Amino acid sequence: MIVAFSVTPLGVGEDVGEYVADAVRVVRESGLPHRTDAMFTSIEGEWDEVMDVVKRAVAAVEARAPRVSVVLKADIRPGVSDGLTSKVETVERYLSGA
Repeated sequence: MIVAFSVTPLGVGEDVGEYVADAVRVVRESGLPHRTDAMFTSIEGEWDEVMDVVKRAVAAVEARAPRVSVVLKADIRPGVSDGLTSKVETVERYLSGA
C-alpha cells in the first residue's frame, strides 16, 4: 500500500517547516520506501507498518503544536510492491511517447 499524507501544525504561525521536518524525520528513520514533495509525503509498505509511521509522525508534530491537521490518501493494492517508483515510471513512459 502507498499512503500519501501531510501533517500541518496549527496555532504556531506561518513558518511550519521545522514542525513538518519532525514528521518527515520519523518517516525517513522508518526505513520504508518514501518520497517527500512540497505537499505530501508518500510512504509504502504493509498497512500496520505504514499506519504506525503515520501515527508516530503525527505525534512528533503534536508534541510541539497545540493542534494538528492531517490529510491522508491511501492506495491499497495487495501484492504490489515498488509502487512509488513504478507508477511514476509508467507516466514518464507515456510522456516520452514510448
